[in-house]
Amino acid sequence: MKLVLATHNAGKVVELRQILGASGSEVELLGMDSFPDVADVVETGVTFAENALLKAHAVARATQLPAVADDSGLAVDVLGGSPGVFSARWAGRHGDDRANLDLLLAQVGDVPDEHRQAQFVCAAALALPDGTEKVWYGKMPGTLLREPRGTNGFGYDPILRPEGETRSAAELSAAEKNAISHRGKAFRLLAAELATFFQDRP
Repeated sequence: MKLVLATHNAGKVVELRQILGASGSEVELLGMDSFPDVADVVETGVTFAENALLKAHAVARATQLPAVADDSGLAVDVLGGSPGVFSARWAGRHGDDRANLDLLLAQVGDVPDEHRQAQFVCAAALALPDGTEKVWYGKMPGTLLREPRGTNGFGYDPILRPEGETRSAAELSAAEKNAISHRGKAFRLLAAELATFFQDRP
């Protein structure tokens, strides 16, 4: 069974392959690099689920294969859940991790430690070429650090200390992070239902 992950982010492809492999799922996962002619999808949704479904449906239609997409980001309590769906472009330019980190840290610079709660949120969507869809969710709650720590991971990983941890998400190994991460939780739920989902299709 072939499944397309609607992303050009190599880190996400590796991460999902690891999760699917650990779940025992016999799925060949393809990244968007295998489909260079498929255009990028503009994320116009106002929720993580809307954006994930937009991407999954567009890629499923274009490739005629089942497609999975996720949208995820950081939700900071004192910022009312922001940056949220704008996490990747919080500083204005999409994917500038360092600028995003610096801006966010400046915005919460005077917030005391006891009020620096935040969580990574992920919506993982599966779409079939016939329009069938399903969404799974995962969260990783934690506390914002005052400066980046660690070199693993990507995005806001260096400034979130997951609940129950002394290290930042970027100081965890890939296996440690996958075990507790928002994306890991959402994709494990997806992986657990994949076989049943396709088996139940006419």
